[in-house]
Amino acid sequence: MRIAIIGYGKMGRMAEDTAIGRGHEVVSHIDKDNAAEMDSLQPAEVDAAIEFSTPQTAYSNVKTLLQKGIPVVCGTTGWDVEELKRELGKENSTPWIWASNFSVGVNLLFAVNKYMAQLMRAWGQYKPAVEETHHIHKLDKPSGTAKTIAEDIQACGYTDVHIESIREGEVPGIHTISWDSEEDCISLTHNAKSRAGFALGAVIAAEWLQGKKGFHTMQEVMGELRIDN
Repeated sequence: MRIAIIGYGKMGRMAEDTAIGRGHEVVSHIDKDNAAEMDSLQPAEVDAAIEFSTPQTAYSNVKTLLQKGIPVVCGTTGWDVEELKRELGKENSTPWIWASNFSVGVNLLFAVNKYMAQLMRAWGQYKPAVEETHHIHKLDKPSGTAKTIAEDIQACGYTDVHIESIREGEVPGIHTISWDSEEDCISLTHNAKSRAGFALGAVIAAEWLQGKKGFHTMQEVMGELRIDN
C-alpha cells in the first residue's frame, strides 16, 4: 500500500515507521512547510493518507484529500468532524475514518466504558468522572479521547460528566474513568506507554479502509479484525 503522511510531527513519523514495518511504502510527507504539495497528490499514486496535523488545518486537509478521491485516516482532534460530514454529504464515496484515538487498547476501553455505564444506571449512588493527562504540547483540551468517553457515558443517561485535564511533561496519554460513591470507587484506566499503539491502529485502519466507501469508525475496524493484527 502506498501511503501519504499528512502532518509530519511525532505522530506522523511514528505512523511512517509503523507503515514501513508492516511492508507499506510512504510516498509523500506533507507538513506546514510544504503544504502546497498536497495539490499534486493523485489517487493513482496514493492508496491512503494518514492525517495527524493540527485542529486548525485538519478540516481543510481531509476535505481536499477526499475531494481528490484519496482515502483518509484522520487522528487529529479538536475540529468539527460532523460539519465536514454534513458539507460532503451522502454523495461522498471516498472512504475515510476519523477517530479520537486509534489505539487498540483505548478502543477496548471505549467498549468496556459503554458496558460499565449501562450497568451503573441501576446504581444511582455512583457518579462518573473522567481524568486525562497528556504532554504539554497537546493542543486540544480536554482530549478527544476524554470527550468520546464522556459522550458515551452521557448516551447512557448521565447528564453531567466532569472531565479533568492535566498537561505535564511528555506523557503520551492516560485516561481514567471513575465511578465514585460514599462507599467506594470503581476506576478504569488506560495508560499509553508510547505513541506506538496510536500509530499501529492508524495503519491498521488504513489497511482496512481499502475498498470501502464513505465514512467509517474505528469501532467498525475493531469489530472485523482480530487483535493479533
